[in-house]
Amino acid sequence: MSGIFVTFEGIEGCGKSTQLLMLVDWLRKNGYETVATREPGGTEMGEKIRAILQSGNRGDVFCIRAEILLFEASRAQHMEEKILPALESGKIVLCDRFFDSTVVYQGAARGIDADIVKFLNVFASHGRSPDLTALIDVDVGACFKRIAASNRRRDRIEQEDAIFFEKARNCYLKLAEEKRFFTVDGTASAEIIHEKIKDEFGRRFF
Repeated sequence: MSGIFVTFEGIEGCGKSTQLLMLVDWLRKNGYETVATREPGGTEMGEKIRAILQSGNRGDVFCIRAEILLFEASRAQHMEEKILPALESGKIVLCDRFFDSTVVYQGAARGIDADIVKFLNVFASHGRSPDLTALIDVDVGACFKRIAASNRRRDRIEQEDAIFFEKARNCYLKLAEEKRFFTVDGTASAEIIHEKIKDEFGRRFF
């Protein structure tokens, strides 16, 4: 039996990580074997790559080709070591970001050619796409306010300017035209968003 692969996407501060944890909790309470993971990261190697990618400041010399290859390296290890084995054993895998983030950030926002991004994504992911992608959509201004209110040091990506994140958000909204996406208004309460995602999950898979 093949498992179910669900990803959560959105620009920084949208609330996707919170929604992933809420869905994990609901699924586990209902007896479903569920794996929660994230990108970049998810494995020992992936977490080391994550630390490299998030460290430093905006404007630091960081070649965008190196950046995308590090994301894809983390993804390739993640798929091989964690995601594919879990799916093959029939588990539900919930992932905080996946290859759509690379399309949006390294492709649309950084300007890497879309065909190159697609090739690398397919290669690193073994050609496996999510069965459902929940896009938590919030405008850039609101996300900036949430990040500022968190009182923590912003990582390298979070330090990008509004133009960068506008490009990212617009690309997400374009991607969301695909059938595997479910878009929800991220300005609603966490409980309302959770109910909508839970209902959509049930409609598609149960």
